[in-house]
Amino acid sequence: EVRFVETGGGLVQAGGSLRLSCSASGLAFDDYAIGWFRQAPGKAREGVSCVSASAGSTYYPDSVKGRFTISRDHAKNTVFLQMNSLKPEDTAVYYCAAADSGHGCYSHRINKYDFDSWGQGTQVTVSS
Repeated sequence: EVRFVETGGGLVQAGGSLRLSCSASGLAFDDYAIGWFRQAPGKAREGVSCVSASAGSTYYPDSVKGRFTISRDHAKNTVFLQMNSLKPEDTAVYYCAAADSGHGCYSHRINKYDFDSWGQGTQVTVSS
């Protein structure tokens, strides 16, 4: 059974930082692109970053570019999302998920419909 567990969320003031972790089990971790997504109340789930299976490609939308950094540790089957200079509009539940290698995560976009096996999410709240 594929399973993702997201941790690291919390309450932080605007301008602060958080580091999210996504631990994966039940899959050949090296064969999958991993994406981070977020969903705020009343809004659609949006991709905030992804890293290809080889870690050779990463993607960030303009809304987080320069503030968020994704990385993956193949030895620990874990993907991290370092979030700096947080803004109140970053408040959401953050999820990670996997996509088959070569799908979902591209240098210029992320396709959320290629991702599945979603974790339970971790809440990030940024106060103003």
